[in-house]
Amino acid sequence: MEYIIYIIVALIPALAAVSIVYLFLKKSAEKEISSLTMQLKKERQSFFLEPRIDAYQRVVLLMDRIGIQNLVMRFHEPNMTAIQLQTKLLETIRQEFDHNVAQQIFISTEAWEMVKKSKEETIKIIHIAAKQMSEESSSLDLSNKLFEIVAEIGELPTEITIKLLKEEVRKLF
Repeated sequence: MEYIIYIIVALIPALAAVSIVYLFLKKSAEKEISSLTMQLKKERQSFFLEPRIDAYQRVVLLMDRIGIQNLVMRFHEPNMTAIQLQTKLLETIRQEFDHNVAQQIFISTEAWEMVKKSKEETIKIIHIAAKQMSEESSSLDLSNKLFEIVAEIGELPTEITIKLLKEEVRKLF
């Protein structure tokens, strides 16, 4: 019985030492894992930063290209009818959007939703102006009506979206 007591007395400090060493090693391993996780996260962010910035640039360019003023300036021809210009503007918006749809992978969901809404609102503005045209209306008539509507609106959806995109890019740095 005496031997058992000596063994228990000897084991208690040994178990305490083993427990302390275990806790120390566990804490050290957690710190190392945390450090590795942070390092991997930084490497991943730096790896994807350039494609993300490129995507934001492309989407800003998309918004600029489908802005009503820019569309009208690029495609207005004096010999076109209002219907021909309307068709060309709508076709161009859809092509520009389809060409850039993959950019949504690299930008926020909120930003992509704004891009889609801006596209749809721009299309609505063109339809509103076109509905006010007669069959004989020229592209100049439609252009003037579009500029009137733009003046009434003030800040266009595409301009609002560009501001949001710029804010998001600033947050990346």
